[in-house]
Amino acid sequence: MYDMDRIVGCSTRMEEVRDLIQRVADSPCNLLITGERGTGKELVAKVIHYISGPRTASFVPVVCSAISQAAWESEIFEEADNGTLFFDEIGQLSLLLQTKLAKTLEHKKFHLAEPAKSITMDVRVIAATALNLEHEVKAKRFRDDLYYHLKVVEVDLPVLRDRPEDILLLAESFLTRYSQEYSKPVRGIGEPARVLLMHYSWPGNVRELENVIERAVTLSHTKEIVPGDLPASIQQAGGTGLILSKGIERAKTLKQVEWDYIRLILEKSGGNKYQAAEILGIDRKTLYQKIAEMEKDGVGE
Repeated sequence: MYDMDRIVGCSTRMEEVRDLIQRVADSPCNLLITGERGTGKELVAKVIHYISGPRTASFVPVVCSAISQAAWESEIFEEADNGTLFFDEIGQLSLLLQTKLAKTLEHKKFHLAEPAKSITMDVRVIAATALNLEHEVKAKRFRDDLYYHLKVVEVDLPVLRDRPEDILLLAESFLTRYSQEYSKPVRGIGEPARVLLMHYSWPGNVRELENVIERAVTLSHTKEIVPGDLPASIQQAGGTGLILSKGIERAKTLKQVEWDYIRLILEKSGGNKYQAAEILGIDRKTLYQKIAEMEKDGVGE
């Protein structure tokens, strides 16, 4: 099911994304979803589609790098009638089809080659891209009129490294999903593995994190994920430093990384220890014990 619960995160950026999704869901306006690969652009498009109208309405994804002119003129708009047409990686659409799409959006009609006729369009268009379309327009690789037709509302998705407070929330969400799907009795993520997940920079964003957790659940022989269940790249990154939202990176021990993360979550939760404990996946007693250890070692100030 694609609903707002699929948009996981407590960071300010993701709260802004959730708010924007809810505000535009019931509007028929065109949307442009931007963000690096793996940030969840298609997921956001599906959530917008399914919370905005009847479940029976079609969601038709179009792979822009592979769509042919023949398919364009005979299939996609009819399939998506009364539903949503999702153009994945719109920046890879050929200039010829960009021209056709711009005309379709301008006149609210699409043209069938066989039989030759025009049909009024009742389709919501959502496009997604990892490219900077403004740069593509300046380089004459993307039509400016199409760009402005699509960018009625832009939903910009943050990279995972800029919202570290969401990493474990996402990991726990994926853990629940895949442990149920694969009927594995994996119930949690051990603290050493949690620290390693926080220590990694996630160049592949949320998609990479999901793949890592799916792999870990598949390989796990215990009730919680341990470092050995994680890819070597993540285990090896454990000695390079935790990347925080300000981009600070330095060599740390695992204990220092844990303390950095606790302080970050306390800051993001406004000092609310109950909320911080929920995000950290520990009870308040354990959190108070860790804070006491931090203060004793002179790092909790």
